[in-house]
Amino acid sequence: MASIFTKIVNGDIPCYKVAETDQFLAFLDVNPNAKGHTLCIPKKEVNKVFDLDEETYIGLMRFSRTVAIALEKTVPCKRVGLSVIGLEVPHVHVHLIPLNTMEDARFINKVSLEKEVFETLAKAINANL
Repeated sequence: MASIFTKIVNGDIPCYKVAETDQFLAFLDVNPNAKGHTLCIPKKEVNKVFDLDEETYIGLMRFSRTVAIALEKTVPCKRVGLSVIGLEVPHVHVHLIPLNTMEDARFINKVSLEKEVFETLAKAINANL
């Protein structure tokens, strides 16, 4: 059965798209730790990051770096943190989280944003790519 992220890739579920290539997709997390929390995924569904072939792994990290640089230009923060946990969805995903404190990286405190904020933010990050 396809993961929720594969359904997003296939267009069955909408997302706030930040960036896309033929192999990767970046979109805003709808349950974010901080404003701008972005997920980067390979379009090919693989459960664990270290099960990716080396080319896809390196490509995902390169893609994530590009998105992180744009994210940092868009959202005021001390730095963009990167986390690859992957327990909640069985599809490799890189969390890019604007950090101002270590609490922003703990996946405990979440922020609530309106649809319009998500839309504007996704467009602004994309413009900084």
